[in-house]
Amino acid sequence: MDYGHELVFGTFLTPTVDNPGRVIALAQLTEQVGLDLVSFQDHPYQPRLMDAWTLLSVVAAQTQRVKVTTNVANLPLRHPVVLARSVATLDLITGGRVELGLGAGGFLDAVAANAGPRLTTGQSIAALEEAIAIMREVWTPTGGGIRLPGKHYPVAGAKRGPQPAHDVEIWLGAYKPRMLAVTGRLADGWLPTSAYAGPDELAAMNKIIDEAAVDAGRDPAAVRRLYNLSGRFEGNGGFLQGPEELWIDQLTDLTLGEGMSTYILGSDDPDDIRRFAEVAAGVRESVEAARSTGQRVEAVATPVRTDGFSVVPTPPPAVRRSAVQLLDESERPTGPALDPSRTYTPYQLSSGQHLIEVHDHLRAELEQIRDLVEQVAAGSLGVGQARSHINTMTMRQNNWTLGTYCESYCRLVTTHHSIEDASLFPHLRRADPELAPVVDRLQEEHRIIHDVLEGVDKALVALVDGSGDLDGLRAAVDLLDDTLLSHLSYEERELVEPLARLGVM
Repeated sequence: MDYGHELVFGTFLTPTVDNPGRVIALAQLTEQVGLDLVSFQDHPYQPRLMDAWTLLSVVAAQTQRVKVTTNVANLPLRHPVVLARSVATLDLITGGRVELGLGAGGFLDAVAANAGPRLTTGQSIAALEEAIAIMREVWTPTGGGIRLPGKHYPVAGAKRGPQPAHDVEIWLGAYKPRMLAVTGRLADGWLPTSAYAGPDELAAMNKIIDEAAVDAGRDPAAVRRLYNLSGRFEGNGGFLQGPEELWIDQLTDLTLGEGMSTYILGSDDPDDIRRFAEVAAGVRESVEAARSTGQRVEAVATPVRTDGFSVVPTPPPAVRRSAVQLLDESERPTGPALDPSRTYTPYQLSSGQHLIEVHDHLRAELEQIRDLVEQVAAGSLGVGQARSHINTMTMRQNNWTLGTYCESYCRLVTTHHSIEDASLFPHLRRADPELAPVVDRLQEEHRIIHDVLEGVDKALVALVDGSGDLDGLRAAVDLLDDTLLSHLSYEERELVEPLARLGVM
C-alpha cells in the first residue's frame, strides 16, 4: 500500500579516509543535482573509514539544503545520552537538517574488541529500545531530570537538552521479526537495504511493522519506509539493472505498491548520482500522477522481463590482486548457446537470479574479510614489547575475531559448493547432457577453491602463533579473491540460463 509519504532521494557514500575531499565533493554533488539526503555508514571500529559524526558535521557545513544522517549509527559504541546531544547540536547548527539512522550494532566481536559491551542479539535489541526512550527524553525540554532505570543504560537524573531545531526522526535498520516489531512500536522510519531485503520481501516485513504499530496504538503511516539501493544503469532486466526508465518504473511501483518513499543510492560514482537525480524527477512525476488519480497497485511489478532471458551474470573482476593464477580460464568449456527465440516466465528467471544473489552474498562476505584483515593491520601498528597486557589482549582479540569470521566464511563457501556438488550438478547432468563438461569443470574448480580456503586458514594460524605475518595473510586472501570471484562469474555465465530453462532451484 501507499502510505502517502513525501518522496525523498539521497546518496549513501563510502566515507573512506583515503580521499576525504572526494567524499565531501560527492556530498556536495548530491545537493547540486537536486537530491535531498546524504548518508554515511558508522563503523567506529573500522580505521579505514572516517568518523561518521565528524564527517556529517563537515558535510553539513559545506552544503546548504540537503539533510544528513547516519546509515546507520552504531549504538553500542555511542552512548545514547551523548548521541542524542550530538544529533541535537548538529540539528541546531544546520537549522533542522539532521535525522538519525540507528542500528542495534550487528558486528558484535568488533564492538567488544573496541571496549564496547559484548551483548547477545536479544540484549542488543533491548538496549536499543532503552536508548530510543533516553534520546527522546533528552530532546524533550521539560519534565525535570531524566530517570530511566534501564538494564543496559540506567539514567539517574540526567539533564535534558539541547532540544533539536525540529523533531528528529529515528530510522531503524531492521530485518528480523523482533527488530521489525520494535520499528513499528517505536521508530519514525524503517531503513533496510535492498541487498538484504529484496523487493519481494518487503510486503511481509511491512506487515510485521504495521501490525506492531497498530498494537501500540500508532498509525502505520507514522513509520516512513526508506530503502538503500544498489543497481546498474545498464542491462535489460532485473531489479534496478537497466536504463533510467526501468528504475523509474520499478521505484514508482515500490512506492505505490509497498509504500517505500525514501530511496538512497549506494554509489560513489558521480555519473550514477547524476543519473539517479533524473530517476528521482521521473519517479516524483509518476507517483504524483498516480496519486492524483487515486491509482494504487497491490504488488511490486515483477523485476524481470518475460520476453527473453534478461538475467545478467556478474562479469569477472577487471583487476587481479594475486600474481598466482590457479584457474586456466582459457580452457573453460561452455554450455549450449542461448536460444534467442525462447521465452521465460518470471518464476523461471528467478532461479537464475537466485544464484546471482547467493553469489553476491559470498562476494560481500569476502569484502568483509578484507576489511577485517586491514583492521588487524591497523591494530598491529605500534604494538611493541612495551605494550600493556590489555593492549596485547585487544590485539589478540582482533586476530581471533578475524579467525572466527574467516572460519565461518570458509564454512559458508564450502557448504554452498557441497550443496551444488550433491544436488544441483547431478540434476543438471541428467536434464541436459550437454552441460556435463561445464559441470565437471565447476566441480574441479570447487576442489581448487577448497585448497585456497585451506591456505587462508593456514596463513591465519601462522599469524596468530607468530610464525607468519600480515603479508602472508594478505597474499592468501588475494589469491582467494581472484580465484573465487573468477569462479563465481564463470558459474553464473554458464548456469543462470540452464537453471531457468530446466526448472532448478
